[in-house]
Amino acid sequence: MSKLLPNFLNGQWQTGSGKGTSLYDPVLGTELVRIDATGHDLGEAFQFARESGGKQLKALTYRERGQLLKDILTVLKENKNEYYEISTANSGTVKNDSAVDIEGGLFTLGYYAKMGDTLGDKSYLLDGEALDLSRSSEFQSQHIFTSRPGLALFINAFNFPCWGLWEKAAPALLSGVPVIVKPASSTAWLTQRMVKDVIDSGILPVGSLSVICGSSAGLMDQLEAFDVVSFTGSAKTASIIRSHPAITEQSVRANIEADSLNSALLLPEETVKSSAFELMVKEVCREMTVKSGQKCTAIRRIFVPEEMYDSTATAISARLARTIVGNPRDESVRMGAIVNSTQYDDVVSGIETLKKCTDVLYDGSDCELISVETNHCCLAPTLLGTKTPDTNTLIHDVEVFGPVATLIPYRDIDHAMELIKRGKGSLVTSLYGDTNETLTALSIELASYHGRVHVISTDIAAEQTGHGNVMPQSIHGGPGRAGGGQELGSERALHFYHQCSAIQASHSVLEHL
Repeated sequence: MSKLLPNFLNGQWQTGSGKGTSLYDPVLGTELVRIDATGHDLGEAFQFARESGGKQLKALTYRERGQLLKDILTVLKENKNEYYEISTANSGTVKNDSAVDIEGGLFTLGYYAKMGDTLGDKSYLLDGEALDLSRSSEFQSQHIFTSRPGLALFINAFNFPCWGLWEKAAPALLSGVPVIVKPASSTAWLTQRMVKDVIDSGILPVGSLSVICGSSAGLMDQLEAFDVVSFTGSAKTASIIRSHPAITEQSVRANIEADSLNSALLLPEETVKSSAFELMVKEVCREMTVKSGQKCTAIRRIFVPEEMYDSTATAISARLARTIVGNPRDESVRMGAIVNSTQYDDVVSGIETLKKCTDVLYDGSDCELISVETNHCCLAPTLLGTKTPDTNTLIHDVEVFGPVATLIPYRDIDHAMELIKRGKGSLVTSLYGDTNETLTALSIELASYHGRVHVISTDIAAEQTGHGNVMPQSIHGGPGRAGGGQELGSERALHFYHQCSAIQASHSVLEHL
């Protein structure tokens, strides 16, 4: 029987009392490790995090907390090769796709480590300038941010076990808020291993960082008024979290990242010979294949002028046909597996659902898979398309979380805007073209429907960071269907873990702030 991974609670490593749930290699089908969270005293563990980790973190300045993050980064870099091995085995990803998660997570951690120096030797943040409350300007109001006295509970998704941890934990720890992370069960191994390396290093005050691998049952019940919860996953689970008494009765802060039918738009003045067209085709294929399309930011809908529908289908299909799919341990392979059999079945089922109202423009089921045998979860990309997007509701409502996208033609730019907005709120949309006036106007129009508008023109083709790459300098999240949450965005990420208050006092008192 495989090893049972311990959880870290109450300042000590402890295993669950059950048999555990097995994690498997999605390509080889072999059992890797087991996880279990039954039998733990969650109430005691949450209180320990608040009392021990919270008090010790809050006694430090931002600069001192930033140094903790720097030391964590050093430890993680020393063990990075092992993280890649775990990612290949547990997530079925090729090295470049593992890097999106691992290097992205470490980069984000490093970004917030440096921010600690910028914020300096203090433990609160000023919000703007003091505002006059009296005619003489002697009585004023100064808004400040102070660390919330509770803890941060992270319920994370399976697709980013590294980045999903550190893009949340880095700003939380920098804010002086202790963290309890519950990684998605199917890929919990990498998160647990990273937390273990950090805990074993002795860098953090005891109780600052805890990890629970297994069922999430009972976690929300432990939250108190000054805690926060951040969730990444399905809209169905998000609705359960939102309706929990901790949120409805105690006003626990919640950040939700849910489903997202992200889009890509080629401007109407572009042609098949334009650089913008080539950039879009390349980006679409990359988003369909990186991590086998298992990214919340991946392109799901592709909008092109009606007259370019066929040529775009041909161009994307030709590029997808060059993608070698199979066992990530084979150096020739460029795209690995769906994370597990459950997700694989969901993707296949989703494709069949969309096939009922679309045409198959590129059929990945016909592709040869490299170095795989039976019981694998490898699936080549599929490009779908429809010439009736106005009456076809499924393409605007159903997200297939895998290597799948739908090509959609539009009559004019107003038609394109209408169709994109039918996604009901997304994490990101990307625009491709070289007409600055149009790009600016569309960016403004689409901004309120998206957390991020990624504009790709040929002058920044070599420098743009990618439609699906989440950078710590920009916010991550989106309105409506996407969950209404907001993470990262440089210093904005810290606000979730702080309380904003107005200090109303004399000018001379406020000067001391």
